[in-house]
Amino acid sequence: MSGKLFVVGTPIGNLGDITYRAVETLKNADFICAEDTRVTVKLLNHFDIKKPLVSYHEHSARQVSESIVSRILSGENCAVVSDAGMPCISDPGEDLVRRCIDAEIPVEVVPGPTAMASAVAISGLSTSRFAFEGFLSVTKKQRYAHLEAAAKDTHTLIFYEAPHKLISTLTDMLEYFGDRKISLCRELTKIYEEVIRTTISGAIEYYSDKNPKGEYVLVVEGYNEEKALEELTLDDAVKEAQRLIAEGMRAVDACKEAARLTGFKKSDIYSVLQSQDT
Repeated sequence: MSGKLFVVGTPIGNLGDITYRAVETLKNADFICAEDTRVTVKLLNHFDIKKPLVSYHEHSARQVSESIVSRILSGENCAVVSDAGMPCISDPGEDLVRRCIDAEIPVEVVPGPTAMASAVAISGLSTSRFAFEGFLSVTKKQRYAHLEAAAKDTHTLIFYEAPHKLISTLTDMLEYFGDRKISLCRELTKIYEEVIRTTISGAIEYYSDKNPKGEYVLVVEGYNEEKALEELTLDDAVKEAQRLIAEGMRAVDACKEAARLTGFKKSDIYSVLQSQDT
């Protein structure tokens, strides 16, 4: 008879946030898969838990997962944790869960704190519908494609970001999203917890002379078509027409499409275009 895989949520900062069930599950597991064993051993020592640890991170996941699945199939119970919060979300544990499901191994969740839900709850932005976007790619092409795809999403958007990339991410967001409301949450549940509620441009200004520290959850206002149209200028409409022309559209058709998208008159857009060509 096979064992089970337990997906165990751990504190995102304050160790007092761990659940009684999570402690009991970790104590009863035969072994524990950890993203960084050095981080997890501190948690285990705090609660006097002595269990074998298996290193399971993005660089080792494929090689190690087969061995983990084999051990569970032989009857051992495994608990998987991340460095902080719920594992298997923007986390290599996702693959382990999938492999266990494919092998018909029971997977049980032991819920705990999550940075994204905690951040959106105190953001002051709409919580009725939100989309978790995770980390942006470090590859520019993928990064820009991600931002472009999210730009027209009306849901509140949630991103994770490291401090050394914060300014460049905010700058890219301003370009693709415009100047929206944003809540920047750092060090949640820790001593230096901080939540800054401002606009994207305001955040850039704030950090222009202040060094970002700690891991960030960025909660960004979703797309609002009416508000976006109100903020558009004739220059924006002309730029849209120019973009369409560059893609091969006739000037007249490009002006018509730009007028439809922005609300400005086709004749006004065309007049500016003509004046720029002379």
